[in-house]
Parts: sequence; structure tokens; C-alpha cells
Amino acid sequence: QVQLVESGGGLVQAGGSLRLSCAASGIRFSIAAMGWYRQAPGEQRELVARITSSGITDYADSVTGRFTISSDNAKNTVNLQMNNLKPEDTAVYYCKFELLIYNPLVYAYWGQGTQVTVSS
Repeated sequence: QVQLVESGGGLVQAGGSLRLSCAASGIRFSIAAMGWYRQAPGEQRELVARITSSGITDYADSVTGRFTISSDNAKNTVNLQMNNLKPEDTAVYYCKFELLIYNPLVYAYWGQGTQVTVSS
């Protein structure tokens, strides 16, 4: 079974930085993309950053210029460097691996979530 384990969350003051990491095990298919999503209390889960196997990245407008996503397909890991954190970044952050089972079926696997809290 595919398992995704996240780490790096915590409590920081506004303007601080955190680095989230997600490592996957049990990968048996090609990785189409990896990404980070977050969910604040009472809100929908939203895309934070995503990177495809070819290196194409996508960021939410609210984090562009502050967050950087990186990946290592060989090690089945994805990271999110978060700088200049703001209170509105407070949320549970989830990593997601999109695996190409067979074209065109892509199956999504999610991490357990890690809490990020930014105080003012």
C-alpha cells in the first residue's frame, strides 16, 4: 500500500518560515504530479502548490513568491518551503501524490496532514 508521511508543521510567528516534507513509500506506478493542499477550519481544502513530473509548477495566488515547492522523484519526496508566513496561512497541510495507474487513470494518495499555525 502507498503511504505518505508528512513532517515539519508547527507554530511560528508571522514572518517566520517552515519547511514541510512528505515521503512516500510503496510506490509502484509512475508519479504524474505531487502537491500540497491546505484546509482551514470551516473552509474547503485548497491547492497550495503542485509540481508535475516534468517540473511544471502551480501556486495559489495567495502564496506566490512566498512558498516554493520542490520534489525528488527518485526519492519519492515533495517539500514545501514556506517563507514570510502570515496568520491566514494557518491550516492543516496535506501532501498529495498523483500516480498514473494506466493512461488516463490517475489515482490520488493523501498524507495524514500536518498542522501549521501562524501567530500574529
